[in-house]
This record gives sequence, C-alpha cells and structure tokens, in this order.
Amino acid sequence: MAGLTGREILRKVVHMGFGAVAFALRYLGPWWSMVCAGGAVLFNLLILPRIGGRQLWRESETKRGSSLGILLYPVSILLLLLAFHRRLEVVAAIWGILAFGDGMASIVGMSLGSRKLPWNPDKSWLGSLAFFLFGSVTATILFQWTAPGVYTLAFAATVCGVTAAFAALLESMPQGLDDNIGVPLLAGLLLFCLVLTQGHWLSWFSDPFFGRTVAVAVAVNLVLAGTAFALRGVDVSGMVGGFFIGFLVWMGLGGAGFSLLLAFFVLGTGLTKLGYRRKAEQHLAQEKGGRRGARHAFANGATAAGCAIFAATTSQPEVFALGFAGALATAVADTAGSEVGQLWGRRTFLVTTLRPVPRGTQGAVSLEGTVAGILASLVVAGLGVAGGLFGPLGAAVVVVAAFFGTLLESVVGATLERHGLLDNEGVNFLNTLMGALLAAGLGVVAAGLIGLV
Repeated sequence: MAGLTGREILRKVVHMGFGAVAFALRYLGPWWSMVCAGGAVLFNLLILPRIGGRQLWRESETKRGSSLGILLYPVSILLLLLAFHRRLEVVAAIWGILAFGDGMASIVGMSLGSRKLPWNPDKSWLGSLAFFLFGSVTATILFQWTAPGVYTLAFAATVCGVTAAFAALLESMPQGLDDNIGVPLLAGLLLFCLVLTQGHWLSWFSDPFFGRTVAVAVAVNLVLAGTAFALRGVDVSGMVGGFFIGFLVWMGLGGAGFSLLLAFFVLGTGLTKLGYRRKAEQHLAQEKGGRRGARHAFANGATAAGCAIFAATTSQPEVFALGFAGALATAVADTAGSEVGQLWGRRTFLVTTLRPVPRGTQGAVSLEGTVAGILASLVVAGLGVAGGLFGPLGAAVVVVAAFFGTLLESVVGATLERHGLLDNEGVNFLNTLMGALLAAGLGVVAAGLIGLV
C-alpha cells in the first residue's frame, strides 16, 4: 500500500480505537467526561511517550521530539465538552467524525488515493470521500446512541451527514494549523446550530410564499452577480460564489438581510478600488485588479449566510440576526481598516508589540484604518436597525463585536498568518466567525440583562 506505513496504520488504529470511548459519554455525563478527557490530555503529554507511545509518531515528529497531533486530539474533545456539555450527542458525533472519518480518510487516501484534490495535492478525492462516508455513519450512530429517542433517524442522519461533509471540506483545506483542533470545533458549532433547527424545517418549506421567495432570491442575485462581474468586482468563480451566498441570505432574512450584504459588497469593492494605482505601486493592492474570487466570497460570507438560514429555521431568529450582522460588520470593518490604512495611514503599529511597522504588514493597525472600520461597521449596523432585524442597542452590540473581531484578525495576522499557518482566506473566515459569535453572545447576555432582543 503506497505511502501507508505500518507505523501510520498503528497510529490510525489507536486513533479510531480511542474514538470508541465516545459511546461512554451517555453514561459518564458531562462532568465525568471532562475529567476523563483532562486525564487523557495529561496521559498523552506525560506518560504515553514513556511507555512506547513514540512508536505512533511520524518521522517529522520524531525529529522534532514531540507529537502535537496526538496531544491535541484529547484537547479537542475536552474543548468540545466545555462548549457543548449540555448537548453530549453533539460531542459524541463530532468525536466519531474526528476518530473514524479522519482515521479512514488517511488509510484510504494513502493506500488508494491516486487522484489528488485540485486545491490540495496532499489530499485525495477517495480520502475525502472516506472521511465523509465513515464520519457521517459513525456520527449518526453516536448521535442517536447518546441521546436515545430525542431525534428521528432521518433528522440525525441528515444533520450528521451535512456536518461530516463540512468537516471533510475543512480537513481538505491546505492550512498550516493542526486539523485536530480547528475541524472538530468548527464542525461542532455547525452541528449544534443544526440541532436547533429540529422541528422548524417543515414550517419553513410549507410557507405559502416560499416559492415566490426562491424566485425573487434567484432573480435579485443573478442581477447583482452579473453586475459585479461586469464592473470587474469579481471574477467568474466569485460571481458564482457570491450568487450562492446572496441566495442563502435572501432566503433566510429577505430583503432586510440582503441590504446588509449589499452594503458589505459595495463598501468593500469601492474601498478596494479606491486609490488602487497608488496601492499597486507600493505592492499593497488586492491581486487581480481587485477582483474577488469564490474563496474570498465564502471566507467573508459563509458565516453570514449560515446565520441567515438559522435565523429562519430556529426559535432564536434575533440571536442569529445579530450573528449575521456581526459577521458582515466585521468583514467590512476589516476591509475598510486595511484599505484605508494602507492608503492614508500615517503611523502603523504591529498589534502584538505596538512597534511601528511599514504599511501593509500583516497584523498592522493604524488610527485612520481603525476609524474607517468603525464607520463601516456603523453603516451595516444601521441598516440592520432600519430593516427591523434588531433595535438600536443591537446595533451597538454589532459595532462592538466588529471592533473586537477586527482586533482579533490583526492578532491572528501578526501570528498565525505571518508564520504561514493560515492564509488570508482562513484569517477572513475566522474573523467573520468571531464577529458573529461575539455579536450573538453579547446579544444573549444583554437580552438577559436589559431585554435587548
């Protein structure tokens, strides 16, 4: 089996064998599950390397003298338990995807995966297919086992299948970060949101105006995508990706939500084009003449699109509307801060050290860029109020979330992106996700304190 060594097989057998412990979550409960996960972290860190665990290390790990992946595996389970301790079925399902989906993806991909993915030559089509198939089946079994009688088999299989497909896509992306952390946490968040849709899909599809909404969403986004391409704001892939994002936003939040997406696109495109020749001369301008592609569209819009759909299919529309606005406000604030700062920023500082650095440095901030970002997020938040998505205090929450989301983006840019562990699209996705989580979280807290939503 080409590329698949005995050591790698042993590593994956242990990897999947540890996943079988997920069946015990049903009996352990959240507290004892956390205790066991914490014990596993200490065991893998302190004891396993001393009792033969080095046999599981890859060659590069042996040279380095440590195995980060083996340590991060139980760490990710512990983080999942902390985040979703009230939904142990979510933890169990993601554990199944992490153990059996990822494990079988490596075995199948290394032994049979001759056809590589066009966006990542280190991954194969067969490996990703194995990730999805084994991950979705195992996740469904563990999901039903951990919460017996709570969900129908059809619902469990659907949400676990969607989550496994999402996790397989994430795992295939060529990022420098260890996928034992990012993939399970993001997949767990998606599955948690999907669980909240239980019992709401039928009412959404049976709405008498559903068909008309679909037709309007298609028509509006065809016009917008075509216009954006004609104005050289996007390339062909960006046109297709933008259409898909816009369609989901309209289906979830209608014209009110779409106005926020339109504001993000208009402001983002305009600011990118502003002073483009001058930025290009200084090697600071967006590539392709400022035309955005599909990766950029999904990196900046996928979180917002998901929040829009969940706003329409859960019992928490206000919370997800805040998350939607927070994601877009963060994205537009980041774009405004970067473009204005690169053009007019007088003094730029590295956010992690506060030392002066040249304009365009990853993780750099300026006063001019920061002010521009706040003003851009105010536009998005104001449109949310005008459209009735939330009240004035909700707009304040969105602006605050956007500010801290862009601040986090600068920190990530100065650390992970600067060292090649995340590319620009990965940073943008993380940026919008944090903006959405901050806005939704602050909204929930404020709702309990002052009746915000």
